[in-house]
Amino acid sequence: MEKSFVSQIADIDGDFAQWYTDVVVKTKLVDYGPVKGTMVIRPYGYAIWENIQNEFNKRFQANGYENAYFPLLIPMSFMTKEAEHVEGFAPEVAVVTHAGGEKLAEPLCVRPTSETIIGTMYGKWIESWRDLPLRMNQWANVMRWEKTTRPFLRTSEFLWQEGHAVFASAEEAEEETLKMLDLYEEFAKTCLAMPVLTGKKTEKEKFAGAVATYGMEAMMHDGKSLQSGTSHYLGQNFSKAFDIKFTDKDGTQKFGYTMSFGVSTRLIGAIIMTHGDNRGLVLPPVVAPVQVVIVPIASKKEGVLENCRALEERLKKAGVRVKVDDSDNSPGWKFNEWEMKGVPLRIELGPRDIEAGKMTVSRRDGLEKSELPLANAENAVLSLLNEISENLYEKAKKRMEERIVNAETLEGLLDGVNGGNFVRAGWCGERACEDKVKEFAQATSRVAAKEHTACKCVACGKKAATTLYFARAY
Repeated sequence: MEKSFVSQIADIDGDFAQWYTDVVVKTKLVDYGPVKGTMVIRPYGYAIWENIQNEFNKRFQANGYENAYFPLLIPMSFMTKEAEHVEGFAPEVAVVTHAGGEKLAEPLCVRPTSETIIGTMYGKWIESWRDLPLRMNQWANVMRWEKTTRPFLRTSEFLWQEGHAVFASAEEAEEETLKMLDLYEEFAKTCLAMPVLTGKKTEKEKFAGAVATYGMEAMMHDGKSLQSGTSHYLGQNFSKAFDIKFTDKDGTQKFGYTMSFGVSTRLIGAIIMTHGDNRGLVLPPVVAPVQVVIVPIASKKEGVLENCRALEERLKKAGVRVKVDDSDNSPGWKFNEWEMKGVPLRIELGPRDIEAGKMTVSRRDGLEKSELPLANAENAVLSLLNEISENLYEKAKKRMEERIVNAETLEGLLDGVNGGNFVRAGWCGERACEDKVKEFAQATSRVAAKEHTACKCVACGKKAATTLYFARAY
């Protein structure tokens, strides 16, 4: 039974791309939309996104951000006000030219990002230094017309979070940019059990219109990198384009300093490709839609279902997302089904367990089974969920650390990425050398290393100005 069930998923090491597609479809996270490049996020997948939202909202609100919503349609003239911004997004922008059966006087962009529309509104709302800092966050959909798509990783329409803030000084805006990057890193560790590398992006890789972009990169099972979040210091670029001015304490008018930051449903793809295995999903407990599934054994026997329901209620009161699977499927089928769906903890409860006052518990992270007393089920389950989260993080961290290698030559860098590694190497700061790495090794710079240890540029051999992480990326 187990073999035939799991055979629905391709081998993770033999065909990782097919494994990923099988997992997202067969676990009912998504289905393909009727328009090329779009996805339908099904309830199980959307529940993960809702848990991500809930955890982020706590953190954003603690840092002074309020949720708001801005229009999906943006006048084309807004997009052209910041030259670098429009140039960066032009190839991906979807444009509305007709509505109500008539041609529009001005074409409208379908939101690729919201700096322009939010900047316009901030320009109306901000008058005095007393209005600053202004912090808002938006949960929304965006559209970027992608040529090559894959569910969660790169789709024409996707869901995301974008925060936008205005400050009176450059120092405050720069400090906030790094603060939100740190918040993302803490979230990745605590909620997604996912180790990441954070640092500054190169000019080539920065956000269109930013002064500086900082990224969060995660290593996937195949050694490729997935950009999992970004934080941008925008300086006065958008303030000057959208007239975001304030009267300062000295009575003079000044332009504000802005920053923005965002993550998307791509985080779900990151979870899948960081923790998944040949049985399917392995979900971190904090964001798992179902943290514990209770499978009745010999459910037709007297008292079994009643005891399962009673345990379910106890765990719910303790704050656990729990479900009793009382379907007509066999226990073996249920075990495979919930393992494939990545539920962190499975509890088996049958007549013998009830009589002995115990429950059989199986962990998804290592598939270990143990018996625990029913009397202390709440504390035992909460403790195990914490252990699973910590174990998933340490396991992924160990894998990432073992797969970061150094290179001093282009050949060494190529060998590194061919071996499924992140490569730490020196860079002189010249765009031509960055382009050379991409052409030679099909790898891109991800973020700058926190410690500059390289002596020479990997591409030209000159003195290195920065140490970068290079990788192939999604």
